Amino acid sequence: MDSVILLIIGLAIFAAGYLVYSKYLGKRVLRLDPAFRTPAHEKHDGVDHVPTNKFVLWGHHFTSVAGAAPIVGPAIAVIWGWLPAFLWVTIGTVFFAGMHDLGALWASERNKGRSIGALAARYIGRRGSYVFLVVIGLLLLMVIAAFAVVIKNLLIGNPSAVIPAWGAIPVAILIGLAVYKLRWNLTAVTVIGVVALYALIFVGDRVPVILPDPILGMSPATFWILALFLYAGIASLLPVWLLLQPRDYINGVQLFIGLAILFVGTIVAGLVFGNGFVAPAINTALPDGTPDIWPLLFVTIACGAISGFHGAVASGTTSKQLDKETDARFVGYFGAVGEGMLALGAILATTAGIQSVARWEEIYSAFGEGSVGAFVEGGGNIIEMGLGLPQSLSATVLATMAVLFAATTMDTGVRLLRFVFQEASEIIGFKMNNLVGTLAVLVVCVGLVFSQGVDGSGGLAIWPLFGTTNQLLASLTLVIVSIMLIRKRRNAFVAMIPLTLVFIAAFWAAIVQVGSFWNGGVDTNWLLLVLDIVIIVATIWVGAEGISAMRRAAREDPEVEDADLTDHVTNTIPTAR
Repeated sequence: MDSVILLIIGLAIFAAGYLVYSKYLGKRVLRLDPAFRTPAHEKHDGVDHVPTNKFVLWGHHFTSVAGAAPIVGPAIAVIWGWLPAFLWVTIGTVFFAGMHDLGALWASERNKGRSIGALAARYIGRRGSYVFLVVIGLLLLMVIAAFAVVIKNLLIGNPSAVIPAWGAIPVAILIGLAVYKLRWNLTAVTVIGVVALYALIFVGDRVPVILPDPILGMSPATFWILALFLYAGIASLLPVWLLLQPRDYINGVQLFIGLAILFVGTIVAGLVFGNGFVAPAINTALPDGTPDIWPLLFVTIACGAISGFHGAVASGTTSKQLDKETDARFVGYFGAVGEGMLALGAILATTAGIQSVARWEEIYSAFGEGSVGAFVEGGGNIIEMGLGLPQSLSATVLATMAVLFAATTMDTGVRLLRFVFQEASEIIGFKMNNLVGTLAVLVVCVGLVFSQGVDGSGGLAIWPLFGTTNQLLASLTLVIVSIMLIRKRRNAFVAMIPLTLVFIAAFWAAIVQVGSFWNGGVDTNWLLLVLDIVIIVATIWVGAEGISAMRRAAREDPEVEDADLTDHVTNTIPTAR
């Protein structure tokens, strides 16, 4: 029963955040203007810049930023107890992630769809932008490489998810063609697409795919990783309307239905069977080696509370597809709410879904042990108890959710890293086209993944740095948003307060990590140690220049209001309806 109360409180907080706080941000702070000519219209090219229906674009943004992280982070963080994780997810989503994602999208829109890295050059300075670009590139490399390994493990460990995971690709292409070329009604296409995806889940549950070992002279692990990178490379080159948009949109709808199933299962299991938490609200019996909750909680749960990766997506792909600037509130802020809801589902699955205290303690016998596996197991138990679905089918639904989230993030990440490579090449005077940029991304990522063996373990080699790097990037993104608001003489505290708290926690965590890497003695991980120090130095550099830029902005004359600019023209390019 306690789990039902927590679910209701969490959903009420998210609803209040979107209906009240995001409206204040959109109208009073950012002053979103429906007449503003967005980059999707100004630079419409049918490949990267495509005006898009806000519901379709929300699906792209939500599934791109979500990935596996809002499942993995909370699933690990509940080792400190469900209450700290719940508070950080709900408060972080409403006041941190929502502002960050919406602010990054708005900032990019007001600068012709430029990425956060490019905005750093304008608002912080050229030198700072170079460092900013390195941090973004490193973060994207971590995400792409790690998610390739995560998806590989899910496909091998949950063979029933193979057919629905790969079957979603042709379904997405058909949806893209139906919406953009045949101009079919979006609602009808959505219903057909969702039915097709769930039909694939039923087929997958009955026809699990287990690859032979070896396959084409490779292990199943190697085969899946190479297949994933081949797909991501092709997806990076195709027009966004053909695969990226429709895949993310229909996955977003399907995944929201999956969340609804999990939440309904939680309510029924709680009301009928009295199902409650097996995990403590605050865990005082932590396993040996568990780090302190401060500051690690705030970097362990990044996606689902606030994440710098979201700013890269918002300014990298989403801003190039926004039809009207006022759509940013639904796409950006509600996208963050969707991820918060996923994180809430992960907390419930891993604390109320595990069948016994003994089983929970077995899973969480060491820090970092509980993750996607705990989510699939716990969520499957909740759905089976609450809705009567067979445990195997319930597990297939949740495993497919995890795979699709991770896959949509991975293919978006490849496109974004291609943008970073292209921006970097322009700095050194070399223009890199899309094909060369994509090949460069694949070479670097595949090289990292297989750097420690054919099992792909190298993909997780630098993943321990993700939490701190991600949150430091979020704070640096908020620096840019803060500078823009200061220059326009608007309420910059909505960005500066989250900026301060996230920066302190992330920077402290980075220092703690340096100590842990250094104290390894003969086992010191020199790669992580050096990279962590580089990230700390880069953050100090960009942060100092950001503070200086804020002071300059406060002394300068107020920037001309957007209403006085000449960018206001009526949008004339049709969008998907």
